[in-house]
Amino acid sequence: MTNFPVLAADGATVTLDDTTLLAPTTFAVLPGEFWCVTGSNGSGKTTLLRAFLGSRSLTAGSCSVRGEPVDMAKPRHRRLVASLVEPIPVARDMTLREQVTLVAASWYGNAPEAAERAERVIERLGLPALGERFPHQVSSGQLQLFSLALTLVRPADAVLLDEPERHLDSHRVGLVATLLAERARKGTAFLVATHEPALVEACEGRVELG
Repeated sequence: MTNFPVLAADGATVTLDDTTLLAPTTFAVLPGEFWCVTGSNGSGKTTLLRAFLGSRSLTAGSCSVRGEPVDMAKPRHRRLVASLVEPIPVARDMTLREQVTLVAASWYGNAPEAAERAERVIERLGLPALGERFPHQVSSGQLQLFSLALTLVRPADAVLLDEPERHLDSHRVGLVATLLAERARKGTAFLVATHEPALVEACEGRVELG
């Protein structure tokens, strides 16, 4: 691991007219660190994640990825950052397994490694029995796990997640917390907006908003 941040905010601020959407926020997430963003509804958790994706412009301060200003138009930044902040588009006529494998192949090439990576994340998230189903045939919680699989199957130096616990029961929240912590130990930086105590307990850094 290095001491150079993967994600850094320096006085990052978002205001709209007279409303503060994100108060000045400063922190840095190093490779292999799992950080949570906590705070009440409306405190700016999702706004902060969107600032790191470049989909929300800052009024003041900065957000950077590997020391560079956020710019998802750059292929380098798109490869560095994976996210589940907005709903991920899915194909109605492809099975869950086919779609996770397709995403893996788009990053790793159409090779056995891609299928192996896809199967590994499907298994870790408890989805093997649902692999041949279509998105409209699964529950909201299962669809959330599928979205996480689509996000986590690809390579990334940083992963941004907005309330990954959404629609999940306590057992599945535990699965997700364990998987994120394991991936962090392998070098990925995580920034996770959450209300879930189990995820906060698993993280090693915290940004408290509001």
